[in-house]
Amino acid sequence: MPRTHPRSLLLCVLAVLLALLSATQPAHAAEGRPYTNPLKSYKGADPWLEYHDGNYYLITTTFTGVLGIRKSPTLAGLSTAPNVQVWSDTTSTRNTNIWAPELHFLNGRWYVYYSAGPSGTACCDSQRTHVLESSGTDPMGPYTYKGSLTGSNLTPGGWLIDATVLEHSGSLYLVGSGFINGSTQSLVIAPMSNPYTLSSSAFTVISSPTASWETSGAPVNEAPEPLYHNGRTFLTFSASYCQTADYKLGMLELTGSNPLNASSWTKSSSPVFQRSDAGGVYGPGHNGFFSSPDGTENWIVYHANSSSSGGCGNGRTTRAQKFTWNSDGTPNFGTPVALGTTLAGPAGETAATPTSYTLVNRNSGKCLDVSGGGTADGTNIFQWTCTGGSNQKWRLEDLGDDTNRLVNVATGKVADVADCSSADGADIRQWSWLNNTCQRFRLVFTATGDYVRIVNEATGKVADVTDCGTADGTDVRQWTWLNNTCQQWRLVPTT
Repeated sequence: MPRTHPRSLLLCVLAVLLALLSATQPAHAAEGRPYTNPLKSYKGADPWLEYHDGNYYLITTTFTGVLGIRKSPTLAGLSTAPNVQVWSDTTSTRNTNIWAPELHFLNGRWYVYYSAGPSGTACCDSQRTHVLESSGTDPMGPYTYKGSLTGSNLTPGGWLIDATVLEHSGSLYLVGSGFINGSTQSLVIAPMSNPYTLSSSAFTVISSPTASWETSGAPVNEAPEPLYHNGRTFLTFSASYCQTADYKLGMLELTGSNPLNASSWTKSSSPVFQRSDAGGVYGPGHNGFFSSPDGTENWIVYHANSSSSGGCGNGRTTRAQKFTWNSDGTPNFGTPVALGTTLAGPAGETAATPTSYTLVNRNSGKCLDVSGGGTADGTNIFQWTCTGGSNQKWRLEDLGDDTNRLVNVATGKVADVADCSSADGADIRQWSWLNNTCQRFRLVFTATGDYVRIVNEATGKVADVTDCGTADGTDVRQWTWLNNTCQQWRLVPTT
């Protein structure tokens, strides 16, 4: 009987083991839909992105008293998704300069944490942190105001921005950026008894800007964001002044047992994500994290400028890219990718990227339609049985001022209130784009199921099916909001 060589036997055993391993390991999902940055080209600062139940949700700084969310089944679709208003505040003590909103799912509800200031005051020494709570499990809301989160030792007068929630050993902690006892702008932390209540009014500092890379323009530590991996807790943060091109990310790791002690945190000696002059990316910072739909990939979302003089304003755009992990278990965020680079989307995306939307009336189930697909100015807009025709498809284009314009795919013209009339019953028709407020609409979240009211910016009145008719051809006009289903429209993505 021939004798088997030990090496041959080892190779056979390895082959069998590899075959067994491949048979038992789940197949990696295909790459997602191709996308290019930016995901949001205006008002893209301080982005937070969640993937939940088949959709991505993107929320950013608005600098107004309104919060809007973009929603899409693919990452690529966020760049053309409409802005849907989920919160508007008229309370004068907190309805200006909404910054850095974040969505967190805690105890079966969504919570939005954000900074805001009072109306009639100069920016930005009066910023405070506030929290909203959803009524159910839809990230779009509806939301109610739960209160302000501040500390007795924060100066001036409780100033706190960029708050996030850290979870550790079954407890919640609020981490933000503020000043304590004359400190530089530092990362501060306090314990929470529930998602909207602090259990101590005193914050403690866990990181201050001391290294040269944290002090460009001004000494700043802000925008803390937790990242959990293999039992380890990291906390990225933005360092230096956002007005400079050297705004960047640093990182802490929780190496002790008590997050409230500064000694429990170890800071990386150098930045972990910073400018790329070769790629034309400046001031990358104020990030968030999300996972691919199949759960196999880790992604970072952040804002950056395309100019070294871009500064802290609305020119910052939202960007995202996949990151990996180093052999020592720390994250490797790589280099920020240049705008316009086509990248593979997150693994596990299966839906097509939307290019337009139909608007379906909740009462009648019929679609917003340009009569006969006519291209003339003044062609009527009414409801009709949904056919999938291009005259029933609309591009809902975010105009960067909390409003959208409704562009008909067939004609290229926009929804318009006739003669800018403010009267109930004024016709809604199509017209060439004139860039006036009579052609701008707020899409205001009304009910779970993607129902919105379409509110004209000039008049404050809503798109309404005349007399709640259900027949094909029933006119769509503007009317005072009555909170009925004839004034509610479902956004249905189409390609």
